[in-house]
Amino acid sequence: QLHLTMSEKNELTKSLEMVQKELQEKESEMKREISEYKDRLLQAEKEHQDALTEANQKNEVETEACRDKMNLLEHFISSQKLEIEHLKSNKEELNNSLKEANQTLEELLKTKVR
Repeated sequence: QLHLTMSEKNELTKSLEMVQKELQEKESEMKREISEYKDRLLQAEKEHQDALTEANQKNEVETEACRDKMNLLEHFISSQKLEIEHLKSNKEELNNSLKEANQTLEELLKTKVR
């Protein structure tokens, strides 16, 4: 009886050791997989952050270029408005000069007719 019990105990011990070994192997495998997933996640986060930084820099450059272009256009519009005002003023002066010349011409023609 004792021999049989010892034999069963030995078998159970071997079986327990095998189960423990399998569990340790599975735990090691799971830890390795978790480590791989963490590495992949970190890599994906880094790539995402890099892409985000690059997009932000590109947007900042484009925004600055648009600001510059807008400033140039505002300056151009302002100078065009000044030019229009200058031309209006010149036109007014020319119209006045033309009126004066026409009046002088009429007076000369009147004096010539008499």
